[in-house]
Amino acid sequence: MRSVLLITIAMNMNWTTFLAVVAFILLPIAALAQGANPAQAVALEQQGKLAEAAEAWQAVTTANPRDGAAFASLGVVLAREQKYPEAAAAYRRALALNPKLPGLQLNLGLAEFKQGHFHAAIAPLAAALAAERLNGPKQLQARTLLGLSYYGTERFAEAVKELKPAAADDPANTELHLVLAQSCLWARQYPCALDEFKQILQTDPDSAPAHVLSGEALDGLGKTPEAIAEFQAAIKVSPREPNVHFGLGYLYWKSHQYDDATREFQAELALDPGHAQALAYLGDIEMKADKPEAALPFLRKSIQLKSDLRIASIDLGVILAQQKQYPDAVAALEHAVALDPTEPDAHYRLARVYQEMGKTVESQKEFAKVRELKKKADQKDEDMVRKMSSSPPALNSPTGPPN
Repeated sequence: MRSVLLITIAMNMNWTTFLAVVAFILLPIAALAQGANPAQAVALEQQGKLAEAAEAWQAVTTANPRDGAAFASLGVVLAREQKYPEAAAAYRRALALNPKLPGLQLNLGLAEFKQGHFHAAIAPLAAALAAERLNGPKQLQARTLLGLSYYGTERFAEAVKELKPAAADDPANTELHLVLAQSCLWARQYPCALDEFKQILQTDPDSAPAHVLSGEALDGLGKTPEAIAEFQAAIKVSPREPNVHFGLGYLYWKSHQYDDATREFQAELALDPGHAQALAYLGDIEMKADKPEAALPFLRKSIQLKSDLRIASIDLGVILAQQKQYPDAVAALEHAVALDPTEPDAHYRLARVYQEMGKTVESQKEFAKVRELKKKADQKDEDMVRKMSSSPPALNSPTGPPN
């Protein structure tokens, strides 16, 4: 009961005052057990002696293994030491003992988030929002962390739902608005993405990432010429920005402007010789120009660097089939099918190879798959964003003390 009272008091005063109150109230129980002194633990933390404070709280929890608030206090100190795995374990023990402790779910979610455990952070953060009726800064913190956790687990539509109100409450936080814009983009909510990018560019017209992502959103809306203009603006601002030349090259490639695409892919490779996607698309351009021998080195190197590029595997399979290297062609095309069984192009190419090899049953099976998938083709849009970027931008864990 006393521990619960302390946590309740803490919700209505600042941290320094709270420490003083804790020291006063807990002083009479200093003799709970040898070395188990809550008042001393609080005093040590107040003095910045976090390691000693953690040891003191550990002694308290050893003497009082059913005291959820003591485990919560231990978690706070461990989190301040940036020992997030140990802090999360202490919070979970506190949660098992007393799930109604205010602030506990939020602190647990933050500790998991700090470790990059975005899946594990979602449940406690959602619980903090749903059950604790947070308001003001704490509500903003919980909602932001929950939205970022959804982003980190690639649940982009859910990230948008949480980050929109969080960004509205924090209009000056450009990084938060950028993550919201990226979430909208990856959720294919292109108008939402464009609105955010426009707002960012109003604040920072020289933001190359905003121009790039705005270009991706425009292309997602079928406005490829406008998208090209955005990428050109990004290059003008920051010609060495990673992926910007590749992105522009992809848009040129998509528009069948192969000479311009080649120039941009080569510019990307000048900055990053190991850019697998640029190599793959250069190989595709050479293949389309009926230059298989020029295409092969690009395709093989791209696959060596990044084995999950479908375009490189398909093109390699096509060229090897033309050269009658059927077993290797089958292997390349089967790999392309495995990367995405729902796309008909690799199945069709594989069917043709089987046909040339005289494998009628296998060929018919693949042709049947092509017919089945083409019926669904109208329901599936080309996911331009995933072609231009193999993964969403990495999420940086924000800093800040626990509650």
